Amino acid sequence: MYCLVAHVTCSAAFAAIDARARRRARDHLDAAVTYAGLSGDSDTQFHVWNHLALVAGQRNDFAEVAAAADAARAQRIARTDPLYASLAHMRRASAYAQSRDRSAALRALGSAERSFGRHDRVERPPWIRFYDGAEFDGLSSIVWLHLGRPDRAEYHLHRAIGRLRPDLVRNQAYYTAHLALAQARQGELELAGATGERSADLLTKARGSRRTTDALADVRGILASSGSREPGVRAWVERAEAWS
Repeated sequence: MYCLVAHVTCSAAFAAIDARARRRARDHLDAAVTYAGLSGDSDTQFHVWNHLALVAGQRNDFAEVAAAADAARAQRIARTDPLYASLAHMRRASAYAQSRDRSAALRALGSAERSFGRHDRVERPPWIRFYDGAEFDGLSSIVWLHLGRPDRAEYHLHRAIGRLRPDLVRNQAYYTAHLALAQARQGELELAGATGERSADLLTKARGSRRTTDALADVRGILASSGSREPGVRAWVERAEAWS
């Protein structure tokens, strides 16, 4: 029963993470840590540490992200299943990238890729099934964006979006917004606006994703500050002002 309660609490925490309600997410996870500890289950404990890494990232506490990723990687399930190990390495890569430690980020990203390539297609708990090839590319793209390589990010984002299941509308909106951001950072302003429009359309079916609207607000900021007189760019900046 402790396992079930911990996983349900993690689901509530992720909804708060997606809405950027960091205090609410942390409250849920503080409770989940207790339940996971009482369960003694390695998968459950990994699940909680993975979410704690996400909350710490939203607070820009990159040392805590790395610590949470290390705690996840220390779980028995991560020592025996390469898919779990890959996700823990990916969280570390994100922490290092956001703190501008390029060499450490690339080492962690390489470890994530090698571990991901070794995992077998076996039955796993439902919560970690999100971490498939599409999500691996999506998370890799975020690392490259933080490292200042929007071109590499765009490559992974096209792969991620092309491989996502159609029913994962929230993920489609999130990664499409980051594709627009990668394009904007490369100076492809009209293309970024069109891509941002696609993300905004997807958001009408998946409301409440503050992470996605924040990414689109960043796109709008780049386009607005560019001084572009292109009608498509200016029109998108005006439309985006209502929700960004």
